[in-house]
Amino acid sequence: MLKCRTAWRKLAPLARASSTLCRHNVRRAGLNDGRQVRVPVAHMSIGPSGAGGEKKLYFLLTGAATLCGGVYAYRTVKGDQKRYEERMEELSSRPHKAAAHKTIPAASEPPGEILMMLISLSLKKNFSLIHQVIYPCQVCLCRSSVLMNHVSVPLLLTAFLALSLSPSHAAPSVDSTLAYPKVPSHAPYLLIGGARDPGAKVLIVTAEPDLPYMRPPLSKELWFSDDASVTETLRFKQWNGKERSIYFQPPSFYIPAEELESAENGGVAVLTGKKVVHMDVRGNKIKLDDDTEISYDKCLIATGGIPRNLQAIERAGEEVMKRTTLFRKVDDFKSLDKVSRNSKSITIIGGGFLGSELACALGRRSTEADLEVIQMFPEKGNMGKVLPEYLSNWTTEKVKREGVKVISEALVKSVTHKDDKLEIQLKDGRLVTTDHIVAAVGLEPNVDLAKSAGLEVDSDFGGFRVNAELQARSNIWVAGDAACFYDIRLGRRRVEHHDHAVVSGRLAGENMTGANKPYWHQSMFWSDLGPDVGYEAIGIVDSSLPTVGVFAKATAKDTPKAATEKSGTGIRSESETEDTAISPVASSTPAPTVGQHRDNYGKGVIFYLRDKVVVGIILWNVFNRMPIARKIIKDGEEHADLNEVAKLFNIHED
Repeated sequence: MLKCRTAWRKLAPLARASSTLCRHNVRRAGLNDGRQVRVPVAHMSIGPSGAGGEKKLYFLLTGAATLCGGVYAYRTVKGDQKRYEERMEELSSRPHKAAAHKTIPAASEPPGEILMMLISLSLKKNFSLIHQVIYPCQVCLCRSSVLMNHVSVPLLLTAFLALSLSPSHAAPSVDSTLAYPKVPSHAPYLLIGGARDPGAKVLIVTAEPDLPYMRPPLSKELWFSDDASVTETLRFKQWNGKERSIYFQPPSFYIPAEELESAENGGVAVLTGKKVVHMDVRGNKIKLDDDTEISYDKCLIATGGIPRNLQAIERAGEEVMKRTTLFRKVDDFKSLDKVSRNSKSITIIGGGFLGSELACALGRRSTEADLEVIQMFPEKGNMGKVLPEYLSNWTTEKVKREGVKVISEALVKSVTHKDDKLEIQLKDGRLVTTDHIVAAVGLEPNVDLAKSAGLEVDSDFGGFRVNAELQARSNIWVAGDAACFYDIRLGRRRVEHHDHAVVSGRLAGENMTGANKPYWHQSMFWSDLGPDVGYEAIGIVDSSLPTVGVFAKATAKDTPKAATEKSGTGIRSESETEDTAISPVASSTPAPTVGQHRDNYGKGVIFYLRDKVVVGIILWNVFNRMPIARKIIKDGEEHADLNEVAKLFNIHED
């Protein structure tokens, strides 16, 4: 804690700096058109002899202001440390309180994801955040009390909403279905979806039976776990060997919903098995599926998406639907894991990111068990809508080497249940027999609330139509998969990836407090075909666009496993920060001649062009270079030689 003498020692240099600045300002004011203008000595901060009265008055006022500033800082920091200690004590006692609450059985889940958060912003935050904010304000205290009044509260509000929960803390193996029955009747900030500010008063209402979790591991690392109980623990080893949980926080982090409104230091509560079914925009309130009503001042919608299905499957009947998985949630992972251990054949329909990841994961498992894994899609090769044809063909061969039977150019005509098997009839006459189907054919944005809320749905891309600030209408914002936003660089878009969900949720939260910031961030996404082949992408990556690919020979460090070991996290959007987004120095190694690495796509960069401008980039087995790609797209320039641009990624260096 600061004492008065310590406070004076801290603040006195600022007072002296203020007086020096004042003298300099007065002297500058005395110059007019190159002529020296004499300024009365009595008006200066410190003048020559003969102005002693004014000097004493100046020191008196400066000393009083500084002393008041020291007292204010002392009381503020002391009070905030006390609240911080109370907060820590409260968190440590929650496991005991939580044990007294019974787990509510999960209600039957409606399709798609609905999360609802109620935020009541509180200025009672932890000591570390106050420490970061209060010192800039001390400078303002010494120079201008008006600035202090204008800076402190906006800084705190922006900092609170900008702090989205980091998934870097592994949660212990615990029961994740903790739930509490009561709901507050009002909250100034209402969030329907997965974005959250863990330090404020937050209520999450979700149709799923689980606490907030990360989705990427469901189709990636969890499938490569050696732990037979992985479906229960939901813990996994990243490619670098470090273990973590898919859950953002353990149940002890959350508080009972009935204690939320009275929680002096804020907190987060969760209601599972609930769904928002109606939204009254004029009345600023929503209704849950149990008829509970909650009012709000401002609202953020982040309802995610619903997995698409094939019409041929939907009209095939109940027996076919029972043997079909639409992969999206924790329960889908658990169900498919069980099916893979008890079936002879699984067919994955879809050649995109999810379908290819699951195909590789199940293909690896097929080598250990008597399991046939089939992947079919209408394109000529895996990820044919994203990758240029030559790279799509190479990827297809890679998937085959993982033990997967690939059927390309496959259009499903009908699906029938016969002799306890599923028969998939293709339009070209081919017939595929299997035990189970995984439909990985895309995501439909969840816009169920659009009708009752009177919100516009984009006819081209789907999702709630919002402006560059992610606002749909007065007091309503949308983030994540459900937002069709205006990209100030690439035009109107809708993105369905982890990084976009995190960043757009954070920005929408800031704009709810009046930040008025446009969404200029170019979000990235990544996909791994096991621990040896992976890629990261940004911008518009559409195989129908002209592309230029520059490749080099890969080394042992050019794999997802090596990238994870270097960054320390398998959620690669966490390591691809803005901090290194500077003008890079190009590699001095010359680019290979055309054809030197033909059919050897070990690592490289693929540029997607529109009107000769780079609008999308894929980094193929090239990691921790996303800020460079982000800057290239942000600059929006034409490049005469993309081989030279590729040197910025240092792909030709071992």
